[in-house]
Amino acid sequence: MSTQELGVIFLGGLKFDIVAVLYINSLFIVLQALPFKIKYRQGYQTFCKWLFILTNTIGFIANFSDFAYYKFTLKRTTASVFSQFSNEQNKAKLLFDFLLDYWYLFIILILFIYGFIKLYDLVKVKKCYSYRLKTFLWQTIALVLIAGLFVIGVRGGWRHSTRPITLSNAGDFVKVPADMSLVLNTPFSILKTLKAANLKPVHYFSESELDSLYNPIHQPQHKGEFKKLNVVFLIIESLGKEHIGTLNKDLLNGTYKGYTPFIDSLAEQSFTSTRTYANGRKSIDALPSVITGIPSIKEPFVLSSYSNNNTTSIAKLLGNEGYETAFFHGAPNGSMGFSAYVNLAGIKHYYGKTEYNNDQDFDGIWGIWDEPFMQYMAKTMNTFKPPFFTAFFSVSSHHPFKIPEKYQGKFKKGPLPVQEPLGYTDMALRKFFETAKKMPWFNNTLFVLCADHATVSYLPEYQTIPGYFSIPILFYYPGGDLKGRTDKLIQQIDIMPTVLNYLNYDKPYFAFGFDAMDKTQHNFVVNNNDGNFNFYKGDYLLINDGKQSQSLYNLKQDRLLKKNLLSLQPDTVLNMEKYLKAFIQQYNNRMIANKLTAQ
Repeated sequence: MSTQELGVIFLGGLKFDIVAVLYINSLFIVLQALPFKIKYRQGYQTFCKWLFILTNTIGFIANFSDFAYYKFTLKRTTASVFSQFSNEQNKAKLLFDFLLDYWYLFIILILFIYGFIKLYDLVKVKKCYSYRLKTFLWQTIALVLIAGLFVIGVRGGWRHSTRPITLSNAGDFVKVPADMSLVLNTPFSILKTLKAANLKPVHYFSESELDSLYNPIHQPQHKGEFKKLNVVFLIIESLGKEHIGTLNKDLLNGTYKGYTPFIDSLAEQSFTSTRTYANGRKSIDALPSVITGIPSIKEPFVLSSYSNNNTTSIAKLLGNEGYETAFFHGAPNGSMGFSAYVNLAGIKHYYGKTEYNNDQDFDGIWGIWDEPFMQYMAKTMNTFKPPFFTAFFSVSSHHPFKIPEKYQGKFKKGPLPVQEPLGYTDMALRKFFETAKKMPWFNNTLFVLCADHATVSYLPEYQTIPGYFSIPILFYYPGGDLKGRTDKLIQQIDIMPTVLNYLNYDKPYFAFGFDAMDKTQHNFVVNNNDGNFNFYKGDYLLINDGKQSQSLYNLKQDRLLKKNLLSLQPDTVLNMEKYLKAFIQQYNNRMIANKLTAQ
């Protein structure tokens, strides 16, 4: 961006900085503005000093944390982070590990706080030796003036029509929503999201017109008898599409090899697409998208006020057909809130670190190493009576990106730390399939492999909005001919309807996604990060802040998003906005009215 654009962003950021500074220092301001002589006492001022240092230090820590965390989430941290990590049993270990990895930020933070204290000491409060009625009156007037300025500051303006600014107001200072985090600061983002964000009902279309455009109620297609195949979901932590060689044969002049040789071979035997996306950027977004067909909008669905809505998951539907259902996650039970979600999703059995019951295979941070845990999963599944549905969520390809000592130097390293542990998890998958092939249920099982989300990117083709959400989605059926590659748009919320329709499921069901194998559907993909929509349809990507469109790109002709077509192709924009509005209306109104089932 140009220097002028950056200047506008930073000037706009001052408005949000003022709000954060006033909120953080509100008690300090009150204590210093009170019109009483007691405030001139040494003890009073000492208390105020350390109150000022402590509260602002908390604000500094929040901002410094995002210097490291932002590149993983692509958004300012919000209050949902407290719920997201509330169930982790190893918070102290995680904190210590992050401090080791980002030691330089910790040192800068300490120096920053030290300098802040020294600067505070330069400002002296003059003692008032003669405190008269006149002094009290002037200070009372000053208190009223300060209160008025405070209200103007936290509202973001003095006009009567000015509403208290929130995160979306950062859009006034940027050309694309992805840059809004440059305007915002982390304390502001946390404070403004402490109260759960509620969706608002919208009525863009009549009910009949809405259903003709987009209807999340899926009707049976009567293609034949219901096929009771076993179904296994393999959700791999941080497996961005960038890391898979066979899905990127055009990169680096055709010389790119990737870091996952087994997944490469699996992709050649699977049905997949050249355009496959996650619906979110966090692990906590993935399970509802993949298993329940519900994406997260504005905040993780499982942390929202709508998480207690009645929902339909693929596990519930298959469980009603006599399937045994199970979830495998090698982390301590309760990690990421997965056990609570699994229960709500109707999955009967949960297998975590507790059930594994062998801490010798614990990685010391996140959970059981993927290789032994996947062997445990294969052997446990062999005790199930078919048909069964199981889902697995890996842990080893997660920060701090370590691998077992016995495998040091065994896997290809790349420019990103995540690539070596992805090689380890790829090996764990290979060994899992080698074990599973010996089991009697293997050939009668439909496997779906995907990532929870993409992660930090290196190649320029993936340092774009589509690249930040690009993940592999593979459908592998060893007992059939489910193979091939399409260029159809596929997203995580499409997995549930794709699998159910492939099985010829014969009852209506609810899911926000589409059947990826249905060539007659005019589908679309939606990513949402902090309330901003990335809407894909056909060859185009529309970026919309929820109120108005910001940019339009032709992904087929402009992979690096160099040319904004918003003003050049108004008909395309209107068509895409129509379908985006249909999605928003279905999502908001159904979420509010608790209508997330087919009944």
